[in-house]
Amino acid sequence: MCGIVGYVGPQQAAPVLVEGLTRLEYRGYDSAGIAVLNPRSTAHPSRVVRAKGRVRDLEAALPARLAGTVGIGHTRWATHGEPSERNAHPHTSFDGRVHVVHNGIIDNFHALRSRLTADGVELTSDTDTEVIAHLVARELAAGQGFEDAVRAAVTQIDGTYALAVTDVQNPDRIVVARNGSPLLLGVGDGEMFVASDAAAIVRHTSQVVLLDDGDFASVTADGFRTFTNDEEHTARDAVTIDLTVEELELGGHAHFMHKEIHEQPETVERMLSGRLDDRFGTAKLDGLNLDPRQLRRFTRVKILGCGSAYYVGQLGASMIEDLARIPADAEPASEFRYRNPIIEPSTLYVVVSQSGETADTLFAVREVQRKGGTVVGLVNAVGSSIAREVDGGIYLHAGPEVAVASTKALTHMGVGFALLALALGRVRDLSFADGKRIIAGLRAIPGQIAQILGDEEDLSAAAKELSEAPSLFFIGRVRGYPVAREGAQKFKEITYRHAEAYPTSELKHGPLALISPELPTVAIMPADDLLERNITAAQEIRARGGAVVAITHPGVELGDAATARIEVPRNEVELDPILLTIPTQLLGYHAAVALGEDVDRPRNLAKSVTVE
Repeated sequence: MCGIVGYVGPQQAAPVLVEGLTRLEYRGYDSAGIAVLNPRSTAHPSRVVRAKGRVRDLEAALPARLAGTVGIGHTRWATHGEPSERNAHPHTSFDGRVHVVHNGIIDNFHALRSRLTADGVELTSDTDTEVIAHLVARELAAGQGFEDAVRAAVTQIDGTYALAVTDVQNPDRIVVARNGSPLLLGVGDGEMFVASDAAAIVRHTSQVVLLDDGDFASVTADGFRTFTNDEEHTARDAVTIDLTVEELELGGHAHFMHKEIHEQPETVERMLSGRLDDRFGTAKLDGLNLDPRQLRRFTRVKILGCGSAYYVGQLGASMIEDLARIPADAEPASEFRYRNPIIEPSTLYVVVSQSGETADTLFAVREVQRKGGTVVGLVNAVGSSIAREVDGGIYLHAGPEVAVASTKALTHMGVGFALLALALGRVRDLSFADGKRIIAGLRAIPGQIAQILGDEEDLSAAAKELSEAPSLFFIGRVRGYPVAREGAQKFKEITYRHAEAYPTSELKHGPLALISPELPTVAIMPADDLLERNITAAQEIRARGGAVVAITHPGVELGDAATARIEVPRNEVELDPILLTIPTQLLGYHAAVALGEDVDRPRNLAKSVTVE
């Protein structure tokens, strides 16, 4: 969470920082700030400007002239302390010399604050970050060099951090450090950049240096030096990122979420390219680093993810059980390591993350590896922490996703699980004919998504009606239940309406008491062997005055069991849930638009959850 950007070079820093923060705003957007160094000014060798609210509020607060070619900036997702100007980053040391921006959590900040207060330091914010600025300043005052002062301060910190630090008396550089929170360097022509995400600097360079946990770097306009806390040099080379400015623009859409929903036919087709093996009726997944013999030895699959990734993990577990006929289940990664899990060598652990930086999921990876398990990842971000630490994986290739509510990345996760299930099934008892059937189904998905998007106007009308309800249910059975969970998640996070998902069969065990004309239900009702039971449940809702919006297949006779229907083209029964999810994305989107909410940046949330 939160966004960091830094600049050292010949350009004026402030515009570069503001532009970078604007591109990082999806990572946090309750306050923002920049610090710019100007050694030519004796009156103001550094200037700090901070504002509560969006980056646009910061930009409005900037003075007309803010000179300086070195600076750091931050857009915040609040952890310690309410969103306010005083809690916004950068934070400044007691002597005004040091400025710090920070992503992560300092676990021992209470002890550090108490120590600093006892020594007479006046703390001006409620944050954990402020203590870092004071610690660095104390080391500098004791005679340490800039880089050594940052290293010495970090040794006193417990927790996760991505840090960018400036020193008024060393105005030619930024010193950075990483532990458990993403940070990279951008290499330009006579200029250097610092960022928590390549999106912040893509307009300026495509050459980035990915820092590892434990890395420090001293960054000047002429280049960089990376080293460890023991002052050992680390060889970090620049790599080229596959990201363009155009991918981060709206491209004529009203919102990034709308753009990303509509990109899915093209991006899913791209993801499938080269991964379908017609000759053997299987999937080509060389990135797993597991040959057929190794795949066959797994007798169980455990899927770990958070939020939407967890729900699509449930969908993936169903696919794996259907196609590979081995036990599979999904669990929230955020709970996994805290229950001291039993790690089995015969279990394949699969972690799922759009950003590849989800802290809870990354910690789950390390827990599995610490106990000798095999863990692979479904990750969208090449070069991310999870992608680099897992034993193998499937890149999702969804492209950048700016809206906080995940849509195309989630669909790609579902397709990724289908590919994994196909590969696992074909080394077991899934026949060649069934393998070809699934391949044909996968090839049909991009066109079928486009067909669903073609009915957007009807979906918009249904969404507007749902938006008027203060609360609603999403229900589904077996394969439909993860779809219902994801639908409720998408609805609640961008409309702020209460939405709750239940297995359809559980309605009569309590939730049915809440049914009324004021509480509509979105029911996932595919044409499968559970259709009749789904229809019966819908009729029970209708009998109690509740409205039912059915997401179903063409030709399904619902009678009076539904007040409205949304049709989705049929695919193979194992793959249908991928398509059934698409209407829930549009329902959430259009409901939020009807309510006038900020679709791309819902309150209290951030895109990449890099803290526990």
